[in-house]
Amino acid sequence: MTSVTSTVVRLKLSLLRNGLRQSGGRRAAFVVSTVVVLLFAALQLLGLVALRGHEHAVSLVVLLVAVLGLGWAVMPLFFPSGDETLDPTRLVMLPLRPRPLVRALLTASLVGIGPLFTLLLLVGSAISVAHGAAAFVTAVVGVVLALLLCVALARAVAAANLRLLTSRKGRDLAVLSGLVIAVGAQVVNFGAQRLGTSGLGELDPAATVLRWVPPASAIGMVDSVSEGSYGVAAAQLGVSASALVLLVVGWARSLTRLMTAPDGSTLQAAESASRDRGTSTGLARLLPAGRTGTVMERSLRYIWRDPKTKAAWVTSLAIGLIVPVFNALQGTGSLYFACFAAGMLGIQMYNQFGQDTSAFWMVAMTISSTRDAYAELRARALALLMITLPYAAVVVVVTTALLGDWSKLPEVLGLSLALLGAMLATGAWTSARFPYSIPQEGHKNVAPGQAGLAWIAILGGMVSAALLCAPVIALTIWLNVSADGDAYTWLLLPVGAAYGTAVTLLGLRLAAPRTAERLPEILAAVSKG
Repeated sequence: MTSVTSTVVRLKLSLLRNGLRQSGGRRAAFVVSTVVVLLFAALQLLGLVALRGHEHAVSLVVLLVAVLGLGWAVMPLFFPSGDETLDPTRLVMLPLRPRPLVRALLTASLVGIGPLFTLLLLVGSAISVAHGAAAFVTAVVGVVLALLLCVALARAVAAANLRLLTSRKGRDLAVLSGLVIAVGAQVVNFGAQRLGTSGLGELDPAATVLRWVPPASAIGMVDSVSEGSYGVAAAQLGVSASALVLLVVGWARSLTRLMTAPDGSTLQAAESASRDRGTSTGLARLLPAGRTGTVMERSLRYIWRDPKTKAAWVTSLAIGLIVPVFNALQGTGSLYFACFAAGMLGIQMYNQFGQDTSAFWMVAMTISSTRDAYAELRARALALLMITLPYAAVVVVVTTALLGDWSKLPEVLGLSLALLGAMLATGAWTSARFPYSIPQEGHKNVAPGQAGLAWIAILGGMVSAALLCAPVIALTIWLNVSADGDAYTWLLLPVGAAYGTAVTLLGLRLAAPRTAERLPEILAAVSKG
């Protein structure tokens, strides 16, 4: 009789194989990503082995393994559809008991690029701190234990939050992945620069605590054996093994509850929708009357409710603030980095009709002339300005406060407004000329076959926006290099605001006729997702 474990493992391999059969592009992306991940893991493995003998090696590897464990814990929350076997309710109709199901799913969790990447890092970490035969024997146990802790942690978190992750709120939670990645990348960059100047000794206090926290305690155990502290190593082994047992027991209880309890998520969603309907009139009262207010409200609701639109906005808002602020905190930034916020937020004007998907036909039915198209585009731009205008100003002020260069505030703010206006203008035109569909399912933001359109729209629009800002940029440079220019740099604020407004209106005027003429083509392009 075939065991449950082998069946679930074959099921996961079949899901992977069938997914790759869907398209050649998907196979190519999988191969490329696999090669890149394995090369990166191999380089990390060599780097960790090279640390062998360094006095602070244990501090680095303990912190690394702790970060790995954290990554496995939060992965199901932000990428709930990354592994279809994370949803055990798909097996609810099968006569399976929790214990064999836990064993089977835990084994299946060890199949994939992620576990292999983690295994290579754990092996490198163990080798870097292992000294002596006893330590290497302990390293084998520590690596296996740490790997099992990582995958069990991911499974336990996914099972405990499965009802949330399969609901609309759970899909909305995934939009924070862009924010987490952006913040995490900047934190890593900041930490790497700090370590480059002060050395690995800065990690010792944190490592002293983390070496007792699973899964880092499994690698800390190897270092304790290397130092001859066998009692400490036994305690760390006990902490790691106890954590694994507790995770598996908690996971099994969650599985039992999921496989036997009724699903009330539909009722909860209905109740939430009724509550939303009862409080949906507050925003409308603040917006203009007529078509403008209606379109603005619809655009703002897309931002709040549509997962893909929300993901793009969260990422842009985060990166637009992180880049100038983190550079300012590191002492290497420039106040002109604050313009990055206007650029990131201006991108949201691109592909305005793609977020409508096939429902764009209802918008198209309301456009019968160039005037209607202009009113539609203008209202969408105003909805964006309600968020982008104050946010870009706040980023400029915060960056100025961190750098203490208040004399340049007017010129940087004026330059940001000019850039924002240019982005809105080019975004309106590219929305009409290069529309593309945004798939509602999965993590892809472009429908198959339309990647070229997306690149042309975004890159071409950004280059065009930079060229449109050339007069304001040239004026800024001239005032900064001229002898008496500093006394007149404050003029860049009204000039930038006026220029941005004029460019935006001109872009909307030019995009309106093309939008009215290409309604069938736009509908066909945005309906492919």
